[in-house]
Amino acid sequence: MAVQYHFTTTEEERARRRADRSAARRQRRRLRRRAMLLRTLPPLLLVLLAAGGLLVLLAGNGGDAPLPEPPPMEHVPPAGEPAPAAAPPPAFSARTTPETAALGEEFSSGCAVLIDVESGTVLAEKNAFQAVSPASMTKILTLLVAVEALEGLEGTASVTQAITDYCFENQCSTAGFLAGEKVGLEDLLYGTILPSGADAALALAEYVSGSEEAFVERMNEKAEELGLAARFAGCVGLYHPETRCSVYDMAVILQAALENPTCRKVLSARTWLVPAAGEREALELSNWFIRRIEDHMPAGFEIQGAKTGFVTEAGNCAASCAQGPDGRTYLCVTAQGAGIWPCIFDHVALYQSVAGTGAED
Repeated sequence: MAVQYHFTTTEEERARRRADRSAARRQRRRLRRRAMLLRTLPPLLLVLLAAGGLLVLLAGNGGDAPLPEPPPMEHVPPAGEPAPAAAPPPAFSARTTPETAALGEEFSSGCAVLIDVESGTVLAEKNAFQAVSPASMTKILTLLVAVEALEGLEGTASVTQAITDYCFENQCSTAGFLAGEKVGLEDLLYGTILPSGADAALALAEYVSGSEEAFVERMNEKAEELGLAARFAGCVGLYHPETRCSVYDMAVILQAALENPTCRKVLSARTWLVPAAGEREALELSNWFIRRIEDHMPAGFEIQGAKTGFVTEAGNCAASCAQGPDGRTYLCVTAQGAGIWPCIFDHVALYQSVAGTGAED
């Protein structure tokens, strides 16, 4: 017999929370537009001033060719002043080439990309740069942002009643933590990825930033740092019209996460056991995508990490990474799939195309 879930808040309170979240999103949009305007004005003024100066020079020279520009002055810091920090290395990116395979209608997922990490080339693609709803693949970025913000994994975070209400109201997948429970940070990391737990992701977001809204700001800053135009409206992966992310964007995010040792450990885990606590029994968390695809991979290929997702607007989607028998690393992301098994076999088919064995029957 199913247990009837009872909200601890009134309908009016839940409506107020939804209105507050909408107001917060509108405020963030206004702030982003204002920040963009402030960033745009100074360069525009410089261009106008430079154009005015050029006209003055041309008038002074009677229309002759403009004077040559002086060489830029090299800034030498005074004694005792530290030298400016070197620019950070560019984020990982991949390029299409004339050899990039264009996947057609015979490939079931609506969007797909296969990338050779070592060469930085796109080996195959289908609508790879088209914006889609990334669903719970979003939690890869949630994991990365949380891990980079945490100073250690020794602490605990609270799973509030508001979090469990939110998960039930939106029919989110959960790890199984109870309202009022204090959960270890490491357990929350695994709970976010393996069972795609919205309860774990929200608890991490509130622990790191105080609210999901503030945490999402960090996510979008990280996406910008990675050189992506992707933007997210939540840390869980629920459909939202303001969320935009292509399968290529998600491949870059997955690569960034795999470069972090803690994230790589979580993304590659098959299972994780959370000990019993209070009224809650022990939770055995499992990454079913990895456990299902392993039996179908081409010989010599090993899955290095994976995360799935599903919302009605996006269909089934998944991001995975595999190492081939030659030691090369490949990123594979698909979206708009017709089911979990078609999604799995689309990944298998792409890895097999690298192996040269052809798609599986």
